Amino acid sequence: MTGNPQILANLVRARAATEPDLDVLTFVDVAADGRFVDEVRTYARLWQNGQRTAAALKALGMKAGDTFAMVMDNHPEFVDLMVASSILGTIFVPIDPRTRGDKLGYMLDFAGCTGAVVADGALAEVRKVWGGRADRWILPLHGLGADLPMPPLEVASTDPEATMQLLYTSGTTGDPKAILTTHAKFMTGGTVGAILGLTRADRPYTGLSLTHANAQVITLGIALVMGLRAVISRRFTKSRLWDITRSYGCTMFNLLGGMTTAIYAEPRRSDDRDNPVRMVLSAGMPAVIWEDFARRFGVTISEFYGAAEGGLTFNIANAGPVGSCGKAPPNLELAVLNEDGERCAPGEAGEICFRNADGSAPTVRYLKNPEASARKTAGGWLRMGDIGHLDERGWLFFDYRIGGGIRRNGDFVNTAFVEKTIAELDAVADVFVYGVPIPGMAPGEKEVVAAVMPTDRDQFDPQAVLAACEARLDANSVPRFVQIVDEIPKTASEKPQERFLLQAFDAAAPNVHQRDWSPRP
Repeated sequence: MTGNPQILANLVRARAATEPDLDVLTFVDVAADGRFVDEVRTYARLWQNGQRTAAALKALGMKAGDTFAMVMDNHPEFVDLMVASSILGTIFVPIDPRTRGDKLGYMLDFAGCTGAVVADGALAEVRKVWGGRADRWILPLHGLGADLPMPPLEVASTDPEATMQLLYTSGTTGDPKAILTTHAKFMTGGTVGAILGLTRADRPYTGLSLTHANAQVITLGIALVMGLRAVISRRFTKSRLWDITRSYGCTMFNLLGGMTTAIYAEPRRSDDRDNPVRMVLSAGMPAVIWEDFARRFGVTISEFYGAAEGGLTFNIANAGPVGSCGKAPPNLELAVLNEDGERCAPGEAGEICFRNADGSAPTVRYLKNPEASARKTAGGWLRMGDIGHLDERGWLFFDYRIGGGIRRNGDFVNTAFVEKTIAELDAVADVFVYGVPIPGMAPGEKEVVAAVMPTDRDQFDPQAVLAACEARLDANSVPRFVQIVDEIPKTASEKPQERFLLQAFDAAAPNVHQRDWSPRP
C-alpha cells in the first residue's frame, strides 16, 4: 500500500520501489580549491534516510503535529528531514542559517518549535538564543539517525490539505508571518514543470535557498514529482554558475531579482554561450538586459510572478512581451484592481490580485494571525501587496511593492531589525532605514540606506556601523549606504519622512558612505 501520492513520503516510497537508483537529487558544494564536491540522493536513499531520520526524531519525542526547525543551507539532509517529517506527520520550519539574534529567536519561538536541526555554521547563533533551555533540543546536522536501525515506520501523514511546513514571509512591515503550507501545495511542482514544458530529458538547477518556496516548488518539487535529475548548490554562486551547469549538464535554472543583474555583470567570457542551459526562469529580469542576456548566454528567458501564499503568472520563452511576468494559468484568474476594488484599464496601475477560476478566493492561513489571513483575501481576492498593470493583451507587468518595502535580491528586508541593530550602537542617536533604487537593478528592487544621526558627528565612524550590521544581520539586510544627517526629518506624530531623505540622497555626496562589501556567496 503506497498511500496518497500527494504526501511526500508516499511519493518517495513509491518511486523507491520503481526507480530506486535514479539520482534524482545531486547536491553540489564548491571546495576551497575550486573543485565541485557532490552528494547524491536516489529515491531509495531518500526513503532509507527518511526512515532513519524519522526514527531519530521519534526518539526525541516528536509526534504528529509537533514542529521543529531546520536551520541550514541546501544540504541533502534538508530533504531527508522533509521525508522524515512527512512520515511522522510533524511540521517542519525552514529557517535561513544567516538569520541571527532577535529575529532568529522570534522565528523559533513563534512557530512553537520543540527543537532544531542545525548546520554547523548556524549552531553558535541557535545556541545563543536557545542555549540552556531544557525544554528545547538542538541537534547538529550531520549524522542524524545514521547509527539507528531503519524500523518499518508507517507514514502518519494522510491529509494532503494538512500543514506540512511553516514558511516565514520576509516581514516587510514587522515581524515575519508564518504561512501554514500544505502537502498538496508542495506537490504543485509537477504542474509547474508541465507549464514550463520540462521533460525527463531536462536537468534543473538551483542555487536558491530551500528555506523559501521558490526553490522548494520550482526545483525540488519539480524534480521529485516528475523524476527529473535536479542539481542543487549549497548556496548561490554567480561566479561558478555556468561551470556547474556545464559539469552536470543542467538545462534550466531559476533566479530571483537582482541575481540576474549580478550574473550579467560578470566579466564576459568567450565560452558564455558554451553551456547546456536552454531556459532561465526568472522573477524580476530587468527589461533592459533581457534580450542581451538571452543572446549572450544562448538561452531563452521565461519570467514568472508569484508568492508563497499563492498567485502565479508565467511568460514562457518569449510568448509575451519583454519585461512582462506573464499571464495566470487556467486554474487562476488575474486582475489588477484599484482602491475601490474595480478592475483597472490597460496601462493603469493597481494592486495585483488573484482568485480561483471558479470565482472563489484562495485559502491563506497565517499562524496565530486570523486578521492578517482575512486581509490577504479581502473581497474574495488574494491580494499580493504589489502594484502592477496589464497591457492591452492582458500581459502583467510588475511595478512596485505597496508601502515602499525594500525588495533586494528577490527578498524583502525587514527594516525594523536593521534599525534595532544600529540604534543599539552608542555612537547613534537616531536612525531610519529606507530603500533607494539604483540604475541597473531589477524592477522594484532597492538598495538599503541607513540614515543615521550620530551622537558626535566629528567622532562618528560609518564603517563601524556597517561592520556591526554585517556581524549581526543576515547579508541581505546589511545596508549598502550610511547617510549621515543632522536629524531624521519627521512629522508632528514622529513618523520619519522618507521622501526628504530620498531627495537629499546622493551616493557621491561626502555624507554618504559605503563599505567595500559584497553579500556572502
